[in-house]
Amino acid sequence: MPKESLKDKLEGNELDLSLNNLDTVPVKDLAAIPKATRLDLSCNQLTSLPDNFPSLTHLVKIDLSKNRLTELPENFGNLQNLQHLDLLGNQLVLLPISFYKLTKLKWLDLKDNPLQADLRKIAGDCLDENQCKKCATQVLKYLRDCNSELERLKQKKLKE
Repeated sequence: MPKESLKDKLEGNELDLSLNNLDTVPVKDLAAIPKATRLDLSCNQLTSLPDNFPSLTHLVKIDLSKNRLTELPENFGNLQNLQHLDLLGNQLVLLPISFYKLTKLKWLDLKDNPLQADLRKIAGDCLDENQCKKCATQVLKYLRDCNSELERLKQKKLKE
């Protein structure tokens, strides 16, 4: 997708790339539009995100709903300004451990994903605004705890 046509889809600070049959994300082109802090990639054909996607640290809202994502990049937690993330209706089973670094995340929808049982239970149903806010809080805490446990096990192994 040419950069010019990307800018045509920019309205205020929102870049709407929904319903474009995208199977890849034009990260370099998106990085050239730092004004776009809200990105809508919903209803495309995405099965994965490029490893450099988390370099788009200017993003505060991302809608990736209704794609076919099976995983997120391991360094997804580098999106440190992210506040709102919609992952409804994908094929995600797990989230990368770095997700706990999304400390500004206030809203998360993981509904309609084949999540691993523990994660599904923690994420909840997200049927309204409050449940999606709770999902963000609970999932971040869960992954922070998982990361702490991993670090503890690494330290224990180093001492052996």
